Amino acid sequence: MRVSATRNDDRGAHLEIHGLRKDFGSQRVLRGVDLKVSPGEFLVVIGRSGCGKSTLLRLIAGLEVPTAGELFINGRPVRGLNPETRIVFQDARLLPWKRVIDNVGIGLQGKWRSRAEQALAQVGLVGRERDWPGVLSGGQRQRVALARALASEPRLLLLDEPLGALDALTRIEMQRLIEGIWQEQQFTALLITHDVEEAVALADRVVLIEDGVISMDVDVPLARPRKRGDPAFAALVDEILSRVLGEERTGNVTVFAVPERHESPPHNEQRRNRGLSL
Repeated sequence: MRVSATRNDDRGAHLEIHGLRKDFGSQRVLRGVDLKVSPGEFLVVIGRSGCGKSTLLRLIAGLEVPTAGELFINGRPVRGLNPETRIVFQDARLLPWKRVIDNVGIGLQGKWRSRAEQALAQVGLVGRERDWPGVLSGGQRQRVALARALASEPRLLLLDEPLGALDALTRIEMQRLIEGIWQEQQFTALLITHDVEEAVALADRVVLIEDGVISMDVDVPLARPRKRGDPAFAALVDEILSRVLGEERTGNVTVFAVPERHESPPHNEQRRNRGLSL
C-alpha cells in the first residue's frame, strides 16, 4: 500500500510510455521503456551516470524526439513542448541581467507579476523579488528556478537532479520544500537523482534504469513526513542499494553476487564504503 496525500486526479497529469527507444547515432541509450505514472504521483528515477535517466526526462518534456515508441500525457501524444509540463535542471539557468521577479516571470502572460510573486512566496523568497541572481546562494537560485516552474501551474513537474550541487543541509531543506509544495498543489512529479536516501524520502515509487531499461519498480509504503532515522526508512534504503550495488543481472534473471571469501570489515565501515549515492 502506498501512503501519501489524498490526490486530485484533475490536478496532476497522467503519463504513459510504451516501448520508448532513443538512439544517439549508433549508441542506443533507451532500449524499450514502458512506464505509467498516475495523476498526482511522485515518481523518482535512479540509476548510474549514463544509464538514460536524463534522456528519459528530456523525452517526456518534449525536448528530444524518440527513435521509437510513444509517450502520452493525459492521453495526448507528446509532440514537442507541453504547456502543462515544466522542468527544473541541476543548473538554475537564471538570466544574470534580469532580477529575480523577472526571471520567474519568463514565459508568463497577462498579469504575470502577481503570479511570480505568489510563486516566490511559495518557495520562501518574499522580499527577494528585486535581487540580482548573482547575490543569491546556490539554494536560493534553485528556489528561484523552482518558483519559475511553479508560476506556470504545471500538472507535470520534471526535476532533473535539481539538488545535486547543494550542500547536505540545504539539500534536505529543499527536499522538504518540494514535498510540501507537491502535497499542496497535487501535480505529478518526476525526479531524477543519484541519491537513494533522497529517493526514499520523496517518492511514492522508485524505478531503477539499467542498460536503458527499467529493471526495478518498487513502492515506498512509508507515511509522510519521513524520518531518516526510522528503521523502516533505513531498511528500504538498504534494500534498494543492495539491489543496485549487490546483484548482477544475467539476461532476464537477477542473480545475487557472491562475495569473495575474506575477512570482512565491520558493518558500519562496509556501509561507509558503499555510500548512499550511485
